[in-house]
Amino acid sequence: MIYTCTMAPSVDYTTYLASFQVGGLNRANAVNYYPGGKGINVSRVLQQFNIPSTALGFVGGFTGKFITQKLQEEGIKTDFIQTKETTRINVKVKAEEATELNGPTPFISEKQQRELLKKISQFNKHDWLILAGSIPSTISSAFLEEIAKTCKQLGVRLIVDTSGQPLRQLMTTTPYFVKPNEHELGDLFNKKITSVDEAIYFGKQLVENGIQHVIVSLGAKGAIYLTDDCIAVADPVQGEVINTVGAGDSMVAAFIEQMTAEASKVDAFRYAVAAGSATAFSNDLCDRQLVEKLAQDVSVHIYTDRK
Repeated sequence: MIYTCTMAPSVDYTTYLASFQVGGLNRANAVNYYPGGKGINVSRVLQQFNIPSTALGFVGGFTGKFITQKLQEEGIKTDFIQTKETTRINVKVKAEEATELNGPTPFISEKQQRELLKKISQFNKHDWLILAGSIPSTISSAFLEEIAKTCKQLGVRLIVDTSGQPLRQLMTTTPYFVKPNEHELGDLFNKKITSVDEAIYFGKQLVENGIQHVIVSLGAKGAIYLTDDCIAVADPVQGEVINTVGAGDSMVAAFIEQMTAEASKVDAFRYAVAAGSATAFSNDLCDRQLVEKLAQDVSVHIYTDRK
């Protein structure tokens, strides 16, 4: 079974307008409302591939009900823990330039954290747990380590896609798969990464530390995949970028979908790049038809020199 965990989900309220005037009245031409959060995005993309998952995390209030309802309408099972706080709304303004305003992450009590850990402790060997997105400040490093320890004891494959101190902390627990972008990878080593070669150098260190699969997203420069016996670099897919929100989450979902289908590592990476690109070229998350079309256009170069 695949589980996604979004500790700070959101309702993503996206507005579209020709121009945006700071300090004035702006009228949108169109709006969209989506259940948001990186783990939730992974569940939504997996559903596009007809792969079932269960969405975990913390929700509350009318926005929490909206998220639960929308996911269930899409056929996604939910097992959220209810909080007393109203789940945040993240506003995205699409005009000449994109502007975002994200709400604060929720307060998660120790009791609620224990409830989440209890759910994880009931997972089975070979299950997947995708821990993705912002980590509320009330979640301690010790609790994150406890999640990772529980996964390791149970044989659950832990995938990590977060940033900052939580990412640093979780790297010490050697998760199964991580997907930092170039900036997050640089932060892990207190370096500014400016080239593909530098990203490969530091990505290799993660593999050497015991992480089995590493994908580094490079934005307009493509992506890199690293494992113990292969390095692969994908060129960027050409197309009109409409929306970058969820592109990395789409990569994670597509990679897992291909791994569960026992595809080769490189083919799984190719499909992941196609999924990330498909989301970038869409208003919402990718759909399967576009992913399969773009997968034929993804150019992957294999590197075998691991010195």
